[in-house]
Amino acid sequence: MIRVLIADDEPLARERIRTLLAAHPDVELVAECGDGEDTIRELAARRPDLVFLDVQMPELDGFAVLAAFPADERPYVVFVTAFDEHAVRAFEVNAVDYLLKPVEPRRFESSLARVRERIGRPPADRDAALDAVLTELRRARGHASRLVVRDGSRVSFVRAEEIDWIDAAGNYARLHVGGSVHLLREPLKALEARLDPERFLRVHRSAIVNLERIASVEPYFHGEYILTLRDGTRLTSSRTQSARLRNLLR
Repeated sequence: MIRVLIADDEPLARERIRTLLAAHPDVELVAECGDGEDTIRELAARRPDLVFLDVQMPELDGFAVLAAFPADERPYVVFVTAFDEHAVRAFEVNAVDYLLKPVEPRRFESSLARVRERIGRPPADRDAALDAVLTELRRARGHASRLVVRDGSRVSFVRAEEIDWIDAAGNYARLHVGGSVHLLREPLKALEARLDPERFLRVHRSAIVNLERIASVEPYFHGEYILTLRDGTRLTSSRTQSARLRNLLR
């Protein structure tokens, strides 16, 4: 059996895929989701083999959903879109399957047959293609407004604007939010690329600060600065990162 999850914010679109799946006795529909947050929770809890994933869901879109999971925990994915030029180009270049709305039965059957062929094979090629799509689409769609934090099957959502500061913990990033700390499974460098540079500043190789949380800045040795945040946290900017900080203070 192929365990399937449908994620789309349009009820009629979900119904369309559900109806097409009903003709296949080797397919089990395990969940339907109408938004990105619910999709992440259900993916973490149910671990389906395949997800039909809407590209353009509100708040957290399909790309944000996949970015919440490391490559080895992602299911097979068939993207569903009402036609997004950037999305379709990325899918085609990286040989990741997609369906255009309204979904045509013949195209659906072709896509499902392709999934059957791939299930059971080593996932390396699939994962590389998905990562390439995520990188390209993330670049095209701007900065993250929310981050997804997972702890087993428990999922939390943190608004970027609520973050006070971030520090590195090996290949992970720790989000400091109003006295709470959330561990994000993403290197600091990759996370920095997702954040709005007008709001966040890398002050050290292991620390990023929300500029709105800086209470005071004091000169230190050799062109460095001591930053005191509103919550009392004190951070030292490195010499290589101090130049931008000086520009912001002018």
